[in-house]
Amino acid sequence: MKSVALHNLGCKVNSYELDVIGQKLKEKGFSIVPFDEKADIYIVNTCSVTNIADRKSRQMLHQAKKRNPGAVVVAVGCYVQTGKEQALTDTAIDLLIGNNRKKDTAEILLEYLKSAGPSNREAGTGRRTRPDKTLGGRSVVDIGKETAYEEMQLLRTVGHTRAYIKIQDGCNQFCSYCIIPYARGRVRSRREEDIVKEVRGLVAEGFREIVLTGIHISSYGLDFDGRRNPEPSEPFPHERLLHLLQELDRVEKLARIRLGSLEPRIITPEFVKGLQNIKKLCHHFHLSLQSGCDETLRRMNRHYTAGEYLRKVEMLREAFKRPAITTDVIVGFPGESEAEFETTKRFLEMVNFYEMHVFQYSRREGTVAAGRRDQVPEETKKRRSETLLALAKKQSGQFRESYIGESVEVLFEESKKIGKTFCQVGYTGEYIRAAKRTGENLSGKICVGKLAGYVRDSVQTDERLSDHGSPDNLLWFE
Repeated sequence: MKSVALHNLGCKVNSYELDVIGQKLKEKGFSIVPFDEKADIYIVNTCSVTNIADRKSRQMLHQAKKRNPGAVVVAVGCYVQTGKEQALTDTAIDLLIGNNRKKDTAEILLEYLKSAGPSNREAGTGRRTRPDKTLGGRSVVDIGKETAYEEMQLLRTVGHTRAYIKIQDGCNQFCSYCIIPYARGRVRSRREEDIVKEVRGLVAEGFREIVLTGIHISSYGLDFDGRRNPEPSEPFPHERLLHLLQELDRVEKLARIRLGSLEPRIITPEFVKGLQNIKKLCHHFHLSLQSGCDETLRRMNRHYTAGEYLRKVEMLREAFKRPAITTDVIVGFPGESEAEFETTKRFLEMVNFYEMHVFQYSRREGTVAAGRRDQVPEETKKRRSETLLALAKKQSGQFRESYIGESVEVLFEESKKIGKTFCQVGYTGEYIRAAKRTGENLSGKICVGKLAGYVRDSVQTDERLSDHGSPDNLLWFE
């Protein structure tokens, strides 16, 4: 039995794919061990969204080879696609697998091990080579372009309540700062029946909530029936995504459906009306913004204005009672002046989000924005980021406080000891974290009650309660 250590970098889609890879490796008889242990094989599911992500991918691959020089080190995913020339000459990597063959990782690895016997080791290095399809001692497996959606089925995942479901891959938007269309290719959508089958299987395993994810889920179904990408002035077609939601809404014992990041242009009166009829839908909508200044949006190649974005938010707030609206914002994009930043800040204050993910622009070679000469100094990016993070914290607190005293439903996920008290911690449909004082295991159960004050006001603890933060944003549930 060979031991395999897995490490994921990047987005929820990557995480989903690595879960499937790990699942298939177990089925083939491999033993999964922690990444910081010595293993026979190391697999790094790489990210390439920024230059920093590239560097982190290389660092993890080199750490693996250093931990066990005789191990097979496998690079999988986006860095293999976008940085393949550099990856091909990296002596820490033994096997490279592109995005369009991730589902076959276990089979590819078995074939590699079979053909890479002792006679194929490079003297003094412990690095295995294959007699065919090699370059510089590294095996290359399909780093080419995508052909169709790469079907993967997740049987189970870490945790017991919420599962991320990948419904599509690729993106056709080509924002000027983004390398993802080159790393992931054009839009390919997953068959509805395969998605429903996977969800039913996970629900049978005890999962109560699913989160629909992908590279650009608003494009779901765009590639079906030969449909074209909408023009910048057109809304995104929503019929396929809405029909998928309707089918998932019928899955017995599934309690919640949560949407991943949405393209603002998919929010139309017709789509919102359809969402109102999805009984299990969480009223939590992540609309990617990036900037509240029209000039900056234009340079980013985002096909909407701040005013149009605001109207989308207003549609959702008219249709749902106090929905959680969250977003992403980039500060320090090339050419962003102080006046443009202030315009964005005022827009964010006006919209009043529940949560904002604030990113400092990171130059990514191979994108249009990376070639601009009007790059913003790092100290300016940092200052602007700190300003927006303070605003985000204020708005997030106000949103949570508006729910204190309200009756809510909480899906409990984990047991935690907070201070000296045994508690159950979970989330409302709006993704507000809540804790109930009880020693009873409520994982996977939905309870109705009221939100009280902040945990921080009654318990002194610096303990992190989950991957999502500290007690500062946790409310009592009674």
